[in-house]
Amino acid sequence: MSGGARTGPRNGAGRLLRGGRVAARVLLVWVLAAAALRLLDVWLSGFSMADWWQPTVCALLFGVLSGVVWPLILRVALPIAVFTLGIGSFLLLGAGVLAISFAVPGVVIADFETAVVVAVAVSALGALGSSLLALDEDELFFRRAARRRARRGTGGDAEMPPGVLFLQVDGLGMDTVRRAVRDGDMPTFARWLADGSHRLTDWHTDWSSQTGASVCGILHGDNSDILGFRWYEKDRDHVMACSHPEDAAEIERRHSDGGGLLSVDGAGHGNLFTGDAEHVSLTMSALPLLAGAARRHRGSDGVGAGYYTYFANPANTLRTLAGALVDVVREISASTRQRRAGVLPRVNRGGFYPFARSATTVIVRDVVVSAIIEDMLAGRAVVYADFLGYDEVAHHSGVERFDALAVLRAIDQQIGRLFRATQLAPRRYHIVALSDHGQTQGWAFTHRFGESVEALVGRLCGAPQPEPRRGVNSDARRPAEGWQVGAALAAASTGSGPIARRLRARVEQTGSEADRPRTVSGAPGAVTRVAPGVVVVASGHVAMVSFTEHEGRVGLETIEREFPDLLPSLVDHPGVGFLLVRSAEFGPVVLGRDGLHRLATGRVIGEDPLDGYGPHAADLVRRVDEFDHCPDIMINSRYDPVTGDASPFEPHVGSHGGMGGPQSRGFLIHPADLPAPGEIVGAEALHRVLRGWLTHLGHPEPAVGVPATRGVPVNDVTRGSQVP
Repeated sequence: MSGGARTGPRNGAGRLLRGGRVAARVLLVWVLAAAALRLLDVWLSGFSMADWWQPTVCALLFGVLSGVVWPLILRVALPIAVFTLGIGSFLLLGAGVLAISFAVPGVVIADFETAVVVAVAVSALGALGSSLLALDEDELFFRRAARRRARRGTGGDAEMPPGVLFLQVDGLGMDTVRRAVRDGDMPTFARWLADGSHRLTDWHTDWSSQTGASVCGILHGDNSDILGFRWYEKDRDHVMACSHPEDAAEIERRHSDGGGLLSVDGAGHGNLFTGDAEHVSLTMSALPLLAGAARRHRGSDGVGAGYYTYFANPANTLRTLAGALVDVVREISASTRQRRAGVLPRVNRGGFYPFARSATTVIVRDVVVSAIIEDMLAGRAVVYADFLGYDEVAHHSGVERFDALAVLRAIDQQIGRLFRATQLAPRRYHIVALSDHGQTQGWAFTHRFGESVEALVGRLCGAPQPEPRRGVNSDARRPAEGWQVGAALAAASTGSGPIARRLRARVEQTGSEADRPRTVSGAPGAVTRVAPGVVVVASGHVAMVSFTEHEGRVGLETIEREFPDLLPSLVDHPGVGFLLVRSAEFGPVVLGRDGLHRLATGRVIGEDPLDGYGPHAADLVRRVDEFDHCPDIMINSRYDPVTGDASPFEPHVGSHGGMGGPQSRGFLIHPADLPAPGEIVGAEALHRVLRGWLTHLGHPEPAVGVPATRGVPVNDVTRGSQVP
């Protein structure tokens, strides 16, 4: 049965029986709260109740405070709850408990601290009692909605097309999904596939297999000129970062035409971009207070959506904080086990990271789920939400290591909860689950080769560098064959491959070093230069090199003339898969150790450097070459198809951002009664599939406004002489 199922007719006896069960459970929780107050009277100094009736009355008043008064107060005090992750709510509840002690004769609470302890203890017992007694809060939400709908009449609801929940499991690749379904780590998905309600397929990402490019393409139908999670824009001397609110707002301004996937009665939660949704929360591009251009199509809910619903129940806050603390302990334990077992590859997971992890795996997840339930309660047409926890843990732990799979099981559990909630919602809903990309595992470039890609390029461009292994994360153990790593670096500098030899021969034919013009360092501004006039930006499995002393795109011939060692050493480096450069005569050229590929004509000399990177590699690279802000050199890490290993340019274990292996294969699981999507290549194509499904279900087409100005005019290509 698909997520489109809806609640059937109910007879009066059934409603009465179910209402009686809920009333009985509430009564039992009330009794438990009264018992807790009696125990606190015995154990807690500074808190006393002299008469037998006082705990019962106080428990009743506390229930009224939590269920009626507190939600009203929260409409004003929401920022306190938000910015303290719910802890501030217990301070306010403590004040309420103190007020109750003044209202009930004979009840004594010595001070404010004691009142807070009482509030926390009673809320904790309420949360525990609700869980043990199966008091399903989702069911209460939707039964309330059903009563509201019954009072209004149900005729209008029958005419509405089914709503759709798009649930993104960030970073979960197709290969991992298959194994998780097979091995029982995703029982909800396994059940859907087993009973035939849903179908599983894959989709191929763009060259930039990272969240920024994928989500912008999925939500807005356009991800042009997005080169990575971060990239350098030479005309502005600025590094764009999708995780920066102002940059995210600018990216959306460039790509939104007002008709995004969520533009018609939509909501988005936990995303980088809004998809032109009217209701958003935890959305990066909506955060800037002055991002008027990026918010011209909507009245953003800001942080209110989801947060209000969630923090309106103090038990939610306590339950989530407890879960977050458990996750912190789980992360410390998993990290310790990796170090003791000598597991490689691995990265440093100390410092503040355990708390940052619990924020994504527990706190944000719970708030997002609460926001989705509120969206269904409101009957919104389409919702897109991102579950980030698996991606975060896989970066630091590994793609399929036990703690990453534990997070995956928890996400699957929440998706199962949302699936059950669709059966009670006031509107029919379908669930579509998908990912924005996969992840490829490998030993980080810096740890494997002793220097970062930024240091490598800087050294090859003539900048003095510290000892290569100085500053390498001490937690990353060097292999016993460390001397072989040094030998590999030495071999890279000699240019032993055929393409490197040919590049060096061309440089020697061009002229002596004295004849080559030298660059001078410009004002660095806000961007760090790895060498005078050289900027390197790493984004997962892609690194981008720009030469700031030249306007526009710098050609291969100019690079050879000014930095003769750079291209030969890069193509021969064991951590580099291929390079994209632009030639004056032949256009875009992909260079690898044993061959080159001229993209304009399709001619390959030697071995095709794009072999092993998928059947669409040439088209995807050719598309990036046409971007306005394409860097002068685009580097993709080397992928080994035998081991499935690639070394990211950032300190991650599981990573993505380029091409090579599972990072390029996302998954898509959809109700079986929706049209089959066929082969999907690129996030823009996936957007068209999802938009087509909404149209198929009867959703109205969005009203598209005037497209926003995107990027800057294409820069002229530096002209030069013949290329290899």
